[in-house]
Order: sequence, then C-alpha cells, then structure tokens
Amino acid sequence: MSGKRHNAHFQHMLVGYDGSPQSEKAVEVAFSLADCIDSTVLIFAVARPPEPATSVELEAVLDDAKEHYQEGFKKILERARAHDLDVKTDMAVGHPGEQIIHRAEADKIDLIIVGRRGRSMISRMMLGSVSERVLRYAHCPVMVVH
Repeated sequence: MSGKRHNAHFQHMLVGYDGSPQSEKAVEVAFSLADCIDSTVLIFAVARPPEPATSVELEAVLDDAKEHYQEGFKKILERARAHDLDVKTDMAVGHPGEQIIHRAEADKIDLIIVGRRGRSMISRMMLGSVSERVLRYAHCPVMVVH
C-alpha cells in the first residue's frame, strides 16, 4: 500500500449494492478509485421490507438479505483482498435511498457511488428514484454509474 497516493478528499466511499450489473459496475469504479487514492470502501446493501412491517418481518427480511447477498459479498471481498484494498460489507433494512443517506452521514462518507438503476430479488434498490433521492439529499458528492 505504500506505493499508493494519499488523497483526503475521497477517503471513505460507500457503494450502494444490490447485485445488479449496475451495482457491480459501481463496485468496480469504487475499487479503481480506492486503488489510486488509498480509500476505504463500504459496500452497502439495503433490503426493502413489506410496509408496514412488524419487527419479526424486519428480522426475516434481514435474514433473507444476508443469504441473498452472501455470495456477492464474498466475491467482492476476495477481489478486494487480491488488490490489497480496505473494503467492508454491511446491510440494512428500510427505504434504500434513506438508508444510504443515513449511513453515509453516520460513517462520515466522502463519496457515494450508486448505479443508475438496478433490480434484485429482494431490494429493488437502485431504481432511478433511489439514485435521484441520494443525489438530492446526500451530504457529500454522489457518483451515478451507468
């Protein structure tokens, strides 16, 4: 890692991930940037619960999401290790746009990267309305990958 340049502007990045080709492309973009500027990357998936949801339903949605994303996260982390990148994965249950915005603020994220739209069995996360909401309300720059 000593050969990498340090750039404080995008030290902590968050990628909205739902397993779609667009979100996979967002991961690739984040990895390319992280490799150049020595950043940390959080791959963040959001599972959308039924509305209104009981706490039992929320727990079930999170369990399903963990199972659904496990393989994708595993592959991402293997690629990250191969390139000596500092990458973590996590997930939440709720409205994808709101969860991404909230997590970015809580983790003091410097750059959010999302796919323009996407589709997945569980989250339907990167629909146009989600990336638009993130663009509008995020406290930091947002990169939308096509």
